[in-house]
Amino acid sequence: MSSTLQIQRIKESKRSLVDFDNLQFGSQFSDHMFVCDYKDGSWQNPSIEPYAPISLDPSAKIFHYGQSIFEGMKAYKDEQKNTLLFRPLDNIKRLNISAKRLVIPEFPEDLFMQGLTELLKIDDQWIPTKEGSSLYIRPFIFATGSGFHASPSTEYKLIIATAPSGAYFAGKVRVLIEEHYARSANGGVGFAKAGGNYAGQFYPTQLAIEKGYNQVIWTDDTSHEYIEEAGAMNIFIRINDTLLTSPTSDRILDGITRKSIIQIAKDAGISVDIRKVTVNEVIAAAKSGELKELFGAGTAAVISPIAAFGYQGTDYDLPDLENSYASLLKKKITDIQTNKSEDPYGWRVLIK
Repeated sequence: MSSTLQIQRIKESKRSLVDFDNLQFGSQFSDHMFVCDYKDGSWQNPSIEPYAPISLDPSAKIFHYGQSIFEGMKAYKDEQKNTLLFRPLDNIKRLNISAKRLVIPEFPEDLFMQGLTELLKIDDQWIPTKEGSSLYIRPFIFATGSGFHASPSTEYKLIIATAPSGAYFAGKVRVLIEEHYARSANGGVGFAKAGGNYAGQFYPTQLAIEKGYNQVIWTDDTSHEYIEEAGAMNIFIRINDTLLTSPTSDRILDGITRKSIIQIAKDAGISVDIRKVTVNEVIAAAKSGELKELFGAGTAAVISPIAAFGYQGTDYDLPDLENSYASLLKKKITDIQTNKSEDPYGWRVLIK
C-alpha cells in the first residue's frame, strides 16, 4: 500500500458563493475531496484534490452490480473555533463491516483518519459555525473495475466529500407504518450502509409522500408485525417513561447515533428497553395515551421527532410535550459534539 498523501489545492475557492446563513442539507460542496484507489491488490495513491466530476468506463461494475457503500459523519466548530469529530473510528469500522458484506476490500483505519484529518484542515473555512449547522462528511467506496461479468470488481475508489449543511428535517414529520414493502430481509444487507438499500426505499416512500406523509416506518419483511426503522434512521418509541428501540440484526443498521442515545439515556436515568416492538403495541399505546413520543435517530438529523403516524387508514397524533426525551437527548448529544459539555465517553475527537 502506498500511503504518501499527495495534495493538490484548488486554484480559487467557491466558498464566497455559499450563503452560510441559509444552508440546505448536502446540496453545496466544499473545495476539496480525499481520493484513494484500490488496484493490483492494494489501496494506493491517496490524494486530496479539488472537488470535481470523475470519469468512469461505461462498463464499470458500479453501474451494473451495485457494489457501493457509504458512511455519514459530521465535523463541528466549538466556540473556540476548534474542529471536532464525533466517534469517527466507529464510522470507519462500520464502513469496513459494510465492505466485507459486499466483497469490497476493507480500507485501512489509519489512512482513513489521515486523509480525513488533512481534508478538514485544508477546508477548515467550510465548517459552519452557526448553531445547528455542521460540515456533513460523506465517505464512500464504489467499484470502478470494468466488465459485464457478474462478479466482484478488482478495482475500487474511495472518496471523502464534504458539504456545509443546515438541518436535515424542518417542521413536524408525519410517517406511515409500512404494511407491504420491506427495507431489508434476514440474511440480506440491511445492516450495511449499501447504496442499494436506499434506492429500494424510494418507491414505497414516494407512495407515502403521495398520501401526505414525509416518511415510512419500516416493519419486518415477513409479517410486518414489528417496528424496525424510520425512513433512513433508527427509531425510538417512548411508552410512558420507558424508551424502546429494536435490537440490531441483519435487517437493522447499527446506528452510531442510536448507540449514543442509548448510553446517554441510561446515564440520565431514563429506562431503556432494547427489544422487538409490535405495531399493535404502538397502536394500543397511542389509543390509551401511553404513547408519548416517536423519534428517528441518525447522523444527518441527530434526532427527528415524529408528530403523527398513519396505519391502516387511521392517523394518530403524538402529544406535544414541553420536556420531551427527544429534546433532552438531542441537546445532550449535540452539546457533546460541539464541546458545550463534558464528554465522559471519549467520543469527541479534536482535529489538530
